[in-house]
Amino acid sequence: MGFEKIAVEAINENFIKNIGSEWMLITAGNSESFNTMTASWGFAGVMWGKPCAVAAIRPQRYTYEFTEREKNYTLSFYGDDKSVHAVCGSKSGRDVDKISLTGLKPVFDPDTGAPYFEQARLVLICKKLYSQDLEENCFYDKSLVDKNYPNKDFHRMYYGEIVSAFINK
Repeated sequence: MGFEKIAVEAINENFIKNIGSEWMLITAGNSESFNTMTASWGFAGVMWGKPCAVAAIRPQRYTYEFTEREKNYTLSFYGDDKSVHAVCGSKSGRDVDKISLTGLKPVFDPDTGAPYFEQARLVLICKKLYSQDLEENCFYDKSLVDKNYPNKDFHRMYYGEIVSAFINK
């Protein structure tokens, strides 16, 4: 197996299913240091005439620091295998070495330096275009705040242009 770069326009995926059911890893950093986390919220489409993916990260997540620091982040998908998500969705990279615990093998994009993992079936390399924190007063359905943000730790939404896509053959 190995990665094949595909045209972003050639991606033929159902991201509602991928993100909501398959889940993904959001990864940011560089070859010196990086972190990854499981996410089941986000979306992909077109914004400002560019193919974009949006990653939602709460400020207390360790990956937040790396995403703030770097120009790029990656979204990677692993099919039905949820074993990496059991660790990456429940443990902090501040406390444990997620890479050792999961057996993930890092790969660094030669163009951006953005990290992803050899085991992924699909990888999106995203260049940050815009970010903003969700704001309580902007919710029309206030029950979403009560249900999802009892501690008022609203996600920061990162809009990233999908600059590269890879499938694992």
